[in-house]
Formats: sequence, C-alpha cells, structure tokens
Amino acid sequence: MIEPHAPLLEGPAKHQALYKVMRVEDFARSLSGAYLHFNRVDMYKDFQGADAHDGEQLPSHRDRNTSLTFAQSPDFSASDYYDRSRTRTYACCFSLEMSDHIWRHYGNGGEKGKICIVLEFDKLRPRLNQVLRARNSRLEYGGRRLLPIFSINYGLIKYVDKENCRIPYFTNPIKYTYIKDKCFENEKEFRVSLSAVGIGSVSSGTGGLLEFPPHLHFHFDFREAMADRTIQQIDCSSDCDHAFLKSEMNRLGIETTSSTR
Repeated sequence: MIEPHAPLLEGPAKHQALYKVMRVEDFARSLSGAYLHFNRVDMYKDFQGADAHDGEQLPSHRDRNTSLTFAQSPDFSASDYYDRSRTRTYACCFSLEMSDHIWRHYGNGGEKGKICIVLEFDKLRPRLNQVLRARNSRLEYGGRRLLPIFSINYGLIKYVDKENCRIPYFTNPIKYTYIKDKCFENEKEFRVSLSAVGIGSVSSGTGGLLEFPPHLHFHFDFREAMADRTIQQIDCSSDCDHAFLKSEMNRLGIETTSSTR
C-alpha cells in the first residue's frame, strides 16, 4: 500500500519544492472539501495539449504484450493487463520548477484567475502516507466505505522518445505511469500516483463491480498543511481575485499568505 514500487522510481532531491498551478475556483473546492484531486491517467483529454497516451504501454511493446497470455486465462494478454492497470491508476501532478510554462498551460479557463501552491516534498510525503496508514482508512464509493485498494507511489517523470524507448518487456505497469514523451519535458513533472492491481475485478460492496471514476479525491487538510509548512506559500496570477481567495481561506480559519506573481 505504501510506496511498494519505490525501488523502481526516481525520487526528488532532499527538500525539493513542488509547484502546482490551478484555477482559484478549483483551489477553493479543494480547500472546502479537504482533498487533493487525482485524475485517472487514461483520461487526460479535458485541456489543450493534454497527454492522451499518459500511462500507456509503449507502442513498441504492444504487439509483443498482446502475444503474451496468462496460463490460467489464455484470453487475457499482457497487453490487456497493462490497459486495465492504466484504467485503475490516478495521478496528482506537480512541477519541479515554477516556470512560465506551467503558468501558461495550467489552471486556465477560470473566472477568478489562478494560483500556484508551493509545497515541500519531504513534508508532503509522510502526510499523504499517513492517510493510508490510518486504521480507519477507507475508500468511499457510492455512499459505502470499502477497504483501501490503492497503492501510493512517488517519482520523477522520465522523458523519452516513446517510439524508440527500450525498457524490458512485461515490466511492472508502474514504469509506464512514470514515462512520458520528450515533447512534454518542459513540464518537469513530479507525480504522486494511486494504483490498483490490473488483474481481476473489484467488488463495489453491493453485489456489483466497482467502476473506476475519472477522478479521485484524496484526503488532504490544507489548514494543517499550511500550519506545519507542508505548503510553503501561495503565489497568485496578476488576474487573481484576491478578495474571493481571501474570503474562502478565512471562512476555513486559514490566514492568507499569498503573493502576486
């Protein structure tokens, strides 16, 4: 459950700062709901320039993976396994740099401007891990509370020429989750992933099967994160609605510590 694939992934430098640009309205919803928003990696299609192949097995691997099947399930191939794993994997994405690129390409489409949250990874990591370690940790689905099924992992995205990249066949699916094409390297992405095993079905607790939604909300108390400096600061775009942002933060008893970019 807690970083089972850490040896396969590259971590950031000690005390690495992470940057996340988002619409002010989305930030207000996350504040109020006390969550970090995770997207299913096969559904990045809702903004221009999104990676439609995020988390997908390499093109050069698909034919070979299709030819490999499981002894007890000959109609289920390695390719099926990777595709199913992808539909059960979610990511919350950050950048290693507060660059013009992330300000320009992320957090667009809102009416109240955008903000950039600056976090320290060394404090974010134990905070998120503790959520899954808690004895009462549960997955909420359709109004029911289920046992957790997701593993959490952290790592830097490796940017490669996807058409010619060489990694071993039948690799762990987490490797695909942390590979992106070179055309996205300006993102300098660091990723937190939540993933469930790609074999078998998951019960919904009502006699049916769990359908993995496009998004997940992972508990994250922003007030506590600001108090212990997990969140270092909040920077605002020039068109940020400061009055709205301040009122939303004050409503939750959070003192504003924002600055304008």
